[in-house]
Amino acid sequence: MLRIVLLLFILVQGLVSVAQITFRKLELGKNEKYFIEGSLILVTDTLFMADSSEIVLNPLKKENIINSRVTIIGKGCKISGVGASSKKGKNGIPGIDQAGPCLTGKIGGHGTHGPKGIQGNNLTLHLTDLIINGSLTINLNGGEGGDGGDGGRGGGGGPGTKVCTGGSGGDGGHGANGGDGGEGGTLSIQCKNCPTVRGLMNKSITVKNYGGYAGLGGNGGTGGLAGLGPKGDGANGKRGQNGKDGLEGKNGAIKFLSN
Repeated sequence: MLRIVLLLFILVQGLVSVAQITFRKLELGKNEKYFIEGSLILVTDTLFMADSSEIVLNPLKKENIINSRVTIIGKGCKISGVGASSKKGKNGIPGIDQAGPCLTGKIGGHGTHGPKGIQGNNLTLHLTDLIINGSLTINLNGGEGGDGGDGGRGGGGGPGTKVCTGGSGGDGGHGANGGDGGEGGTLSIQCKNCPTVRGLMNKSITVKNYGGYAGLGGNGGTGGLAGLGPKGDGANGKRGQNGKDGLEGKNGAIKFLSN
């Protein structure tokens, strides 16, 4: 009995997770934004987008679907599903300066790797009739990779004495590699009564689904200063290595579905 109840609970949770948002008519006013939340599927008999209105896709769902029988687009309208850009990795902590005589400064901490940018949404459009009185921009660009964290500076060497030379400075920590850019999302489009939806691309419909920019490598930390002394000075610490830049994200694709 418990096994049956558990199975039913899993099935209900699955249905809730893919439950669609349904409208008889979704009408967006001028400059209005509509956010798809709590679902990945938007279904409407009529979708009217006034000038400069925007639909923002659900960032928590990789796949988003819009199913509309009659779609009317005004001037400067947008559908946006841009992947989030990642934050910079953490910088390394500075090395400790030596107060004791003749001691070498501590090495600086290394930076942490920049996170990868988030992929842009994949969007599927199932349309029956499409009327574009202005223009529509669909932006599914990938997010930027995070920059690598910088290396921490090396600690200073301790002072020298009559017995020993000054301590050398600690080496700087290494800068971390930058994160890769997120992939651009894929647009899949079907329009039953459109004479040629391909002909609308780059004219009435502009698609942006480029991969995100790569994160930059972090800078190596500076070497610590040498300790000075009457018997001789220590050596300055070496600078840490710079991190490598990440890779640009891959561009998404555009797929034309058969009617």
